[in-house]
Amino acid sequence: MKLRILFAFLASLSLATSALAQQPVVIKFSHVVALDTPKGLAAEYFKKLAEERTKGRVKIEVYPNSQLYKDKEEMEALQLGAVQMLAPSLAKFGPLGAREFEVFDLPYLFDDYKELHRVTQGPIGQQLMKKLDSKGILGLAFWDNGFKEMSANKPLRKPEDCRGLKMRIQSSKVLDSQMRALGAIPQVIAFSEVYQALQTGVVDGTENPVSNLYTQKMHEVQKYLTLSDHGYLGYAVIVNKKFWDGLPADLRGILEGAMKDATKYANDLAQKKNDEDLELVKKSGKTQVITLTPQEKLEWKKVLVKVHAEHEAKIGKELLQAIYKETGFDPKKL
Repeated sequence: MKLRILFAFLASLSLATSALAQQPVVIKFSHVVALDTPKGLAAEYFKKLAEERTKGRVKIEVYPNSQLYKDKEEMEALQLGAVQMLAPSLAKFGPLGAREFEVFDLPYLFDDYKELHRVTQGPIGQQLMKKLDSKGILGLAFWDNGFKEMSANKPLRKPEDCRGLKMRIQSSKVLDSQMRALGAIPQVIAFSEVYQALQTGVVDGTENPVSNLYTQKMHEVQKYLTLSDHGYLGYAVIVNKKFWDGLPADLRGILEGAMKDATKYANDLAQKKNDEDLELVKKSGKTQVITLTPQEKLEWKKVLVKVHAEHEAKIGKELLQAIYKETGFDPKKL
């Protein structure tokens, strides 16, 4: 009798284990921007590809717009395993201890996407991603959002027009220095709270790619938008390393392929979406768009390039020089 009960128990345990094994792997993908931004749309595209190609073995749950976590919370949530995947802006890695990533916050480091991609999609980008391993994080891909523009309730045509303005930034020492170089007062505010901060006058202005400005309705509370293209905003798609390493090898391979295709989709979409949203901002009639002349943009560059030297030691002189070589940028020629 006891032997029969033992066999029955083992049989039921085997069935339960088999049923458990058939449950899909759930990947919670959290981010802080709207669904219809380049990052939001790329996350949904990755979800589609991953679920289709794994034939139901993986389920991707996307949580946009800070539904789960705000800027400062999401990285800790990933490290603790509360979520498995994030796409934080590159400025988030400096406070984590990977100071090299703050190189992407330097103003006027890249003139266009071609220069940028030689860095993010080449050996330099791969070396930067490896810096995250010791943090329990695995870097999968760089996703573009776009080049940042300045917005405020007064026209910003010259660098000195920023003097005395309270400008919202992400938590980044480089961005802090950038705003101070302009004579502005930097204010660190979570992305989800920026609209209200602009609306209530807690801050006077901010910097963002146009797609972020438009989808968060910031153009409704900013009278002027200057097409300064002074900085780059991009993301690193990252996963909890322990979770990722624990996946079956074949599943990891499929997901890596899906991420590669989602990355091309994300980066192709970013420029297109920013161009489209700029037209929508213009059509809204709520914000006047200022296009700088080449000479005016040069004046911004001359004022802001000193930020590179200020942070060279912290970011790493070797890294900065490698990027200069890749892009052809020479700050001494400004």
